[in-house]
Amino acid sequence: MTDKKISVTRRGALALAGAALGSGAVTGFPTIWAQNIRNITLRQLGTGVSGLNPIAEQVKKDLGFTLQLTVTDTDAVAQRAATQSRSFDIADIEYFSIKKVYPTGVMQPIDTTKIKLADKIVPIFTTGKLTPQSAVAQGTSPYSVGFVENATAKTFATQRTPLMTLLPTIYNADTLGIRPDLVGRPITHWKDLLDPAFKGRASILNIPGIGIMDAAMVAESAGLVKYADKGNMTRAEIDKTVAFLIEAKRAGQFRAFWKTFDESVNLMASGEVVIQSMWSPAVAAVRSRGIACTYQPLAEGYRAWGSGLGLMRHLSGLQLDAAYEYLNWYLSGWAGAFLNRQGYYSAVLETAKAQMTENEWGYWMEGKPAASDIIAPDGKVMEKTGAVRDGGSFQERMGRVVCWNSVMGEDRYMVQKWNEFIAA
Repeated sequence: MTDKKISVTRRGALALAGAALGSGAVTGFPTIWAQNIRNITLRQLGTGVSGLNPIAEQVKKDLGFTLQLTVTDTDAVAQRAATQSRSFDIADIEYFSIKKVYPTGVMQPIDTTKIKLADKIVPIFTTGKLTPQSAVAQGTSPYSVGFVENATAKTFATQRTPLMTLLPTIYNADTLGIRPDLVGRPITHWKDLLDPAFKGRASILNIPGIGIMDAAMVAESAGLVKYADKGNMTRAEIDKTVAFLIEAKRAGQFRAFWKTFDESVNLMASGEVVIQSMWSPAVAAVRSRGIACTYQPLAEGYRAWGSGLGLMRHLSGLQLDAAYEYLNWYLSGWAGAFLNRQGYYSAVLETAKAQMTENEWGYWMEGKPAASDIIAPDGKVMEKTGAVRDGGSFQERMGRVVCWNSVMGEDRYMVQKWNEFIAA
């Protein structure tokens, strides 16, 4: 896929405006570059989830240097990071992708002694658990690939160390999106994606490493496959998973296999699809058109994903100093609040909370009914007074994560089989 500069065809398509409502500029960062600061440019490569123009504009306003954004898809980020590492400075990358990239040696670890709020990061990333009582979810959890032992290590540490592979920035709990006005009955399980009642009106996303996890949630819910670990399937488990997908496809169950944010929005808004893999801001985008759309909590729980910022190996000197200022800025509140307003979650909650109104925080994070209209970053009304977030509070949603997006030991075989499904 050809890289492109920021466009509206991306997962976080609600973030089209420069002003984040309810928050002001974050200031007070030390100027360590004297007259050279305005000459610094950091090149960031990532997906459209958080590769957002308003963030780059706020970095320029608060820190003075230029953040140059290039957006592409998940797989292309990993490929370019591994093969063209000097073509950019900051990797905005998903945790399951870092499992492929970091062992190539193209990145340097983040020294957390230089991160002011390192101890405030949500424990999902630092201990692997939301609470001490939480179970560790299957798949490639951020914690499992979050730390290394030393500056030259190419393997991941088995426990927390002072060196992080990525600075966590954004994450979420994903489920199925539905058109409640068109499905005709309550939707309570992942297996409902296969209900013959939705023949020709269901969809699953066509990104192998993510789509296979949604498929596994469906297969396990339907009793078709019992996985030892959905995040690290055996070849036999992959075969069974793909076989049921091909069978469903040939029976006409699926209307489409989408790859982009806009595709998922248009399929649902048009009514061509009534149940599908979906992302939270895409559901909000459909609702912003005045069309009923629900991000449906399901009995089996959520599939989660997370992303972070990583430093390429070649960064040094003033550019490396600027990169650390940027990492610290990202946790300081403005960016977190901006992302929270789109239905994502931020890595340090208390600083984001300080940049949000009580109504915004109550709606997005605490599961409270909106005391007044909820406004999107582009200034449009996203939810009306009285609305409650699908799935409830942060604790309710992230506390029910059962698997993370994953890179399996049989990843190449899985991708091969997935492509057979798409071509069938």
